[in-house]
Amino acid sequence: MRRSRKLAVIAVLLTPLVAGGFLLQARGGRESALLLDQVLSLISERFVDTLPQGTMYEKAARGLVRELNDPYTELLSPKELKQFTTRTGGRYGGLGMSIQLRDEQIVVANVFPHTPAERGGVREGDRIIQVDTMSTRGWSTQRASDVLTGTPGTKVRVKFSRPGVDEPIEGEFTRAIVNVPAVPFGIMFGTVGYLPLASFNEHAVNEVERNIKDLTARGAKGIILDLRNNPGGILEQSLTISNLFLRPGAEIASVRARNGETQSYVARSQPALPTTPLIVLTDERSASASEIVAGALQDHDRAVIVGQTTYGKGLVQSVFNLDGGYALKLTTAKWFTPSGRSIQKERRFIDGQFVEDTVRDTLETDASKKSRPAYKSDGGRVVYGGGGITPDVIVPDDTMSAQEQTLFKALLPKFSEFSSALLDYSLELSRKTPRDFQQMPLWREELRRRSETRGIKVDPAVWEAGGRYVDQQLERYVTRYALGDSAAMRVTLKFDAPLRKAIDMMNKGQTQKDLFTLAQATLKPINGATAPKNQNAAAPGARPPQ
Repeated sequence: MRRSRKLAVIAVLLTPLVAGGFLLQARGGRESALLLDQVLSLISERFVDTLPQGTMYEKAARGLVRELNDPYTELLSPKELKQFTTRTGGRYGGLGMSIQLRDEQIVVANVFPHTPAERGGVREGDRIIQVDTMSTRGWSTQRASDVLTGTPGTKVRVKFSRPGVDEPIEGEFTRAIVNVPAVPFGIMFGTVGYLPLASFNEHAVNEVERNIKDLTARGAKGIILDLRNNPGGILEQSLTISNLFLRPGAEIASVRARNGETQSYVARSQPALPTTPLIVLTDERSASASEIVAGALQDHDRAVIVGQTTYGKGLVQSVFNLDGGYALKLTTAKWFTPSGRSIQKERRFIDGQFVEDTVRDTLETDASKKSRPAYKSDGGRVVYGGGGITPDVIVPDDTMSAQEQTLFKALLPKFSEFSSALLDYSLELSRKTPRDFQQMPLWREELRRRSETRGIKVDPAVWEAGGRYVDQQLERYVTRYALGDSAAMRVTLKFDAPLRKAIDMMNKGQTQKDLFTLAQATLKPINGATAPKNQNAAAPGARPPQ
């Protein structure tokens, strides 16, 4: 009886302490809310300028979102939400051209075939100086894009200036649905099929599948899928493209939320190419959907990955509609590959901007990748985590000579002006040189003269010593403007080390197993060491710590 009474007393004593813990938590929450209320009240009553109450609350909300230091989380105003919806899934029309900013002007970078822009005579290099009654002076490319696009069938007047033409050129265009190619071309290098996938838009699956069939019919014994410079796109397209190479039931990727909830995506259809040798090219600009495809094919031993480690964008955003027409685009989960690797690379952000880590963000090497956490593919190969997809065969881009690096550094302070001079001159040359042109030594000197007129001062000796870099750029862009992207790819092969390596491996290997053997042979032991043991790998069915 005495023991029971003692327990009862202890329970009575403990109850206020436990309750006090809840009271402290509640008091902390109330004090934080009071702090916000006091700041808002003081600003409303005492700030030197009068702020409408709605504006004040919006600024407070935006400040909270900004302090999350997540560049992918955004508070969208009604106007921003409409633009976001249009860009990501709405039906909208355009003119059929890509634009970029050069010399603080909106410049046409590319004109797509069978579009209003092509029918209206728009050329690459044209400057957009006015849209309807609005001058484009000081515009960003995003603002120009927002104004040029709109409901299909509506009209827009655009005024251009063209190098070499004194008077502006004005035209009225009818906006139309524009289908930008996801696969700009498919070409053969001997018996190797090459397929660059530029984006995961709504046509990506059909274009990849069509090009695969075409290349196979032309005798391709292996396929190189190039995901370099591919920033991602539509999730469903990346899943279906993965399924073109993976058998039904194979996991492609999974999503994990903060509460531990996991959603898995698996291949559901019979693959178009279940066994054809496959190499995937990646670089530091391959992101998001590109990483889902590369990670799945690597984990299931379906492709050898060649190039550089990908960007590491493995976050999931959800959009929550709010009162007043606002919406919150909030990061809610992360993507993982079938072996359990997180695609997301952890980064430091300040005021929503990525701050480069000179150690973590340099290009990958065979030595640096071995410091990453190790996982196992289906066949027991070591694959590496730590964010992004690390290639099986690391191949950096062709390095510049010391003289070329010196020239490049001299151009850096005004590189945008140099790029403008290069592209303008290349476009001009493409219109007056024969299709079987040979690069002229005078081109390099003329580009230097044109660069000087834009305020770029480079020692002539430095320019000549680094001339190979200038010649490469001129040959690349003149060929592209004159003959198209596929011809430019053939010309620039001699400058493209990752693609050369992939073609060489394909020519030496007859099967996917052969390609893995060749990939393993390229790994060089560091200081006599052998490949690392997979100490961090998960047991079958288990997930390693992240």
